[in-house]
Amino acid sequence: MGARAAHGAANGGGRAQWELPVAARSWLRGAVAAMPECPELHLAGCFINGVCGGLVFAGGVERSAVGRGPEVPFRSEAYRISALARGKELRLTLSALDPAAAPPPQDLVFRFGMSGSFRLCPAAELPRHAHLRFLTRESPPRALCFVDARRFGSWRLGDAWQQERGPCVVSEYQAFRENVLRNLDDKAFDKPICEALLNQKYFNGIGNYLRAEILYRLKIPPFEKARTVLEALKDQKQERRKKDPSLTLSKKVKLMRKNPDLLELCHTVPMEVITAEKHLLDPEHSDNYATFKNWLQCYLVPGMSSLRDRNGRTIWFQGEPGPMAPTGQKHQKMPRKKRAQLKADPEALTPKVTSRALKRRPRAAATPQKSDEKEEGEEEEEADGPRKGRARRRRRGTPAPALPEPEVLLKTRSRLRMSARRGRGAVPVM
Repeated sequence: MGARAAHGAANGGGRAQWELPVAARSWLRGAVAAMPECPELHLAGCFINGVCGGLVFAGGVERSAVGRGPEVPFRSEAYRISALARGKELRLTLSALDPAAAPPPQDLVFRFGMSGSFRLCPAAELPRHAHLRFLTRESPPRALCFVDARRFGSWRLGDAWQQERGPCVVSEYQAFRENVLRNLDDKAFDKPICEALLNQKYFNGIGNYLRAEILYRLKIPPFEKARTVLEALKDQKQERRKKDPSLTLSKKVKLMRKNPDLLELCHTVPMEVITAEKHLLDPEHSDNYATFKNWLQCYLVPGMSSLRDRNGRTIWFQGEPGPMAPTGQKHQKMPRKKRAQLKADPEALTPKVTSRALKRRPRAAATPQKSDEKEEGEEEEEADGPRKGRARRRRRGTPAPALPEPEVLLKTRSRLRMSARRGRGAVPVM
């Protein structure tokens, strides 16, 4: 994939064929109603390395007035761009072609938030919400853009990953596993397993749709205590060593595939997504959005139940929720008709307001209803959990009296005017 993209870019022609296909761009913008997780960050890194491998960039870095990141103090007459993903972060490195006559390399670390992605497009046709732009030296120039419609994404200068984030579940599996099992005494594991899986200090890269798929495959109730689930893995590992201490690496891999545990699925499930997503960079495979939707076994699948955890994030599951389930909530199931609509039209997640509804409910139309995606974006997890001080209580008020239909008002006014003309009375003020 990367070699083919680099080859196409290096040979000059066909600028458009290595631009990310429309289906892939819409998928990366969050068409599955999920925040970008480690597979999406990994895919973005592959895309940048593929299409930018043969490109030379020039000039300074342009920033929009509303971008959530600092100005980039880098300028060079000729430089290249490379990318590296780790968990839910992606690092760009800007390297001048002539180090002796140019500034030292500049690193940027990105977080994608809810809708962040990278695109390569003509500089004269910049997409909306392109908050950071790197221009090529060719004529006419193109621009590698960091696009983020919802502006939850951000970037910072330097090459350091966020300190509170643990090892990546994809690229640093062994370190990730040891980090979890070594720190089971942490209070983070007093929470339900579905909430612990979003803690980036231990599960760097896992997000909402991945946690649902992982727990579903193992039939683990989402609101089971995290320590209870993970301590069992520690005991299983010791038992395996006692039974057969001479297991070779190949036998261990086969055993893991046959009977994976939760930490192993935290690695293999994202890898399944990454393997499928790589075809999105190939214009001949433009139907991979449907492929991904069919790959999902639990998240937004008909017949599955859903609840909101204590952070306001929706967890999808099957069966009983577990002993730590929040009280006062009823299980909600995805209806089959809505699921079919989501497959056909990903934008159907946003409620539409008709003109008749606008007439009847002007206040409700002026203030659109907050969707699940918006709430999840505001509760985007930090390395050690959700942001503090953001809890809001819904205000309770007396419902407004029902207003008469517009058609009734029009008919009443016309009748009064008719009466006034005939001399049967004056027209009252309405």
